[in-house]
Amino acid sequence: MKLVDDIANWIRIQVEQSGAEGVVLGLSGGVDSSVVAALSKKAVGERVLGLIMPCGSSPIDEENALLVASQLGIKTQRINLEAVCRGLLEVLPPGTGVPPGNKLALANLKPRLRMITLYYYANNLNYLVSGTGNKSEIMVGYFTKYGDGGVDILPVGGIVKSQVRDLAKELGIPKEIIDKPPSAGLWQGQTDEEELCITYAELDKTILALESKMTEDIDAHILSKVENLIKVSAHKRALPKIFEEKK
Repeated sequence: MKLVDDIANWIRIQVEQSGAEGVVLGLSGGVDSSVVAALSKKAVGERVLGLIMPCGSSPIDEENALLVASQLGIKTQRINLEAVCRGLLEVLPPGTGVPPGNKLALANLKPRLRMITLYYYANNLNYLVSGTGNKSEIMVGYFTKYGDGGVDILPVGGIVKSQVRDLAKELGIPKEIIDKPPSAGLWQGQTDEEELCITYAELDKTILALESKMTEDIDAHILSKVENLIKVSAHKRALPKIFEEKK
């Protein structure tokens, strides 16, 4: 598949142009990270490190991550972040403005701890941090700012989820990983589609229709929902705004 070669070549060029030695990424056991790992291996060979960072995660996710790493022949490191996360929560009392029941605020600590860990390894190895987010998620802001959104490159950030699944089949990613319900693993039983209240099939179709300006066949409710998600998440795709003094 031409897209496989194009993305792998792009990764290699990014690594070379930055003066880096390789690529580090988080291996979650999901289809996106599996595809990015496979593309990175094609791009830079042995200079790929996959970090497995459990933090209240499902044991199945770790099993899937190890399965992919073994199949691809890439090095892994396991860093258990559960104790670190618990310790952080102990020094974040309600007085800091985080209500005890705010599930999302607490859950977002996990991807931010993973980002810190990825950059620790990247700095030590002179590697680039590769993100695993796809276009469907990025466009509607379905990522944690300065968490899984804090990366150097996004190899599959320009293609929608259905295209990532196609790449997974082409790359020989195990079927159980491709067919597994997508989840950010923010809490037990959490799935992407339930949280987004829209299927990836609907989301992909709507995003592509908006890009082509051919939205006639899109359900009005879904179209409005996706347009609003894109609008309210714009700040997550932009650099911080900077005050400029008037001259």
